[in-house]
Amino acid sequence: MSSNDLAAAEEKLHRVFGFADFRPGQREILEAVVAGQDVLAVMPTGAGKSLCYQLPALVRDGVTVVVSPLIALMRDQVEALRELGIGAAALNSANGAAGNARTFEMLREQRLSLLYCAPERLALADTRSALAAAGVGLLAVDEAHCVAKWGHDFRAEYLTLGEARAALGEPQTVAFTATADAATRQEIVASLFKREPKVFVHGFDRPNLRLAMAAKENTGRQILSFVRGHRGESGIIYRASRKKTEDTAAMLNEAGFRAVPYHAGMEPAERTRNQDLFQREDGVIVTATIAFGMGIDKPDVRFVCHGDLPKDIESYYQEIGRAGRDGLPADTLTLYGLDDIRVRRLQIDESEAAEEQKRAQRQRLNALVTLCEAPRCRRQTLLAYFGESVEPCGNCDLCLEGVAVIDGTIEAQKALSAMIRTGERFGTEHLVSLLIGESTESIQRFNHDRLPTFGVGKERDKREWRAVLRQINALGLATMDIAEYGRWSVAERGWAVLRGKERVEMRDVRVTPRQTKKEAAVRKARVAAGAEVMADGDEALLAALKALRMRIARAMGMAAYMVFPDRTLLDFARLKPSTPEAMRACHGVGEAKLARHGAAFLEAIRNHQAGAA
Repeated sequence: MSSNDLAAAEEKLHRVFGFADFRPGQREILEAVVAGQDVLAVMPTGAGKSLCYQLPALVRDGVTVVVSPLIALMRDQVEALRELGIGAAALNSANGAAGNARTFEMLREQRLSLLYCAPERLALADTRSALAAAGVGLLAVDEAHCVAKWGHDFRAEYLTLGEARAALGEPQTVAFTATADAATRQEIVASLFKREPKVFVHGFDRPNLRLAMAAKENTGRQILSFVRGHRGESGIIYRASRKKTEDTAAMLNEAGFRAVPYHAGMEPAERTRNQDLFQREDGVIVTATIAFGMGIDKPDVRFVCHGDLPKDIESYYQEIGRAGRDGLPADTLTLYGLDDIRVRRLQIDESEAAEEQKRAQRQRLNALVTLCEAPRCRRQTLLAYFGESVEPCGNCDLCLEGVAVIDGTIEAQKALSAMIRTGERFGTEHLVSLLIGESTESIQRFNHDRLPTFGVGKERDKREWRAVLRQINALGLATMDIAEYGRWSVAERGWAVLRGKERVEMRDVRVTPRQTKKEAAVRKARVAAGAEVMADGDEALLAALKALRMRIARAMGMAAYMVFPDRTLLDFARLKPSTPEAMRACHGVGEAKLARHGAAFLEAIRNHQAGAA
């Protein structure tokens, strides 16, 4: 490719995709791709990774082959590209023999700019020979972290991609992921590239996401309280079991929401139907296990809630990243408890993984627990795990609601002493009863009501002591033996605290977070930054435009956001374009979409203004 191709790619950005400019980081990656370099790019979800290989595909010879791990993701991306007037297709089992034959025919006739393909399909000899004959200009690997054997999303079939690349004539190769620490990046480079790639790490921050975490009290009530602030919006609620997904969906439907479950135990047809409903309709909530997620390309997910603790910090980061891909404000909430932590650690210890892999998994889980119990800005704690440092974000629960940090040394010493006095043989609830002076049957049976620590913490209630124990665990002062029903024992750092050699700082759990003037101001600023401030009456126009979008999408059998995304409708409602030229200046209005849908939306805007006059 020449330097002229970079200018051509930028012209396609405006004319085909309808975007005014590149997002941060895209231009330099595109320059490297245009220059013919192999590239590994780590960019946060929603930063526009796809454009970094889609734009070059439109201005170069040969087909661009995109390796993607899920059929649903391929289908949605191909459909979205075709809606933009781009020659795109996919090779996968869902097409059937006839559908794949048509794709091969389009490939032979050079009618494709992009061809999406699962790694298993790329391993087949007939696929490789057809692609080699057509001439592959670029090999793009999406979700490249799947190659990491000890990662959170390993896919064994990704290990065959080096062989496939060789069979295709060693084309230029680019790989993209939102989740890759230094060790994972090294694995990706070793597995996917023949030449040393240029590596871009564009940060992990998603400033439009509000981060929040809370200890479990009444999980169902906490979930309901959260989603009531998002009525009419699309969202994902993750639960740890199939039964919980179904129970949560039933609870939400009873409360007047539109919710569907999703888990691996469902009939495939029902699972696909529920995923399609979520992808294509506005205002649907999916309650899901982690079987749901990778490949979700819906840009207008306004919230993600974890009703149970995620698997580890990288899974948490990837799962919350499914919210707010359009760059507009989105909310996240994670609920957690000591039982969640105990069960997750048990799963790691009982797995058949190698000990080195288990150690890596424990470190990732411990990083997540630390995030849950962070005494200060959550975004600082989260990004520190990925090697980044930022100022307090002003967009997490701890920044917005405030948190009191105290010298918790005395509380830690009381809890650690309770463990020692009981022989490090008992679990959370027994220790809590001992600390508050509750004479339970178990306390009496072991004569623990006679211990000096009985009632030593009666100034706090059970909820507060559970929170103290969680923080002690997060700080590494004590551990729960998951194989022994969660019995607590004092760690080396805990002994230092007991001996007065180390001070403990922790959150004051007696302080109930409350909304502050600062939070209200930040919320207002977030809305203004994300979607501009809408004038009176614009909300009614926006609702009318969304209704029109839904009618068009249903008639065409496609997802609503593929007609126009929310950001475009917000521009329509705010700017009220009256001509095709004015509409072209709005976000996401390329030539194909303008020709296909512009007249209907212009009429809707005119009718609304006439009715409001």
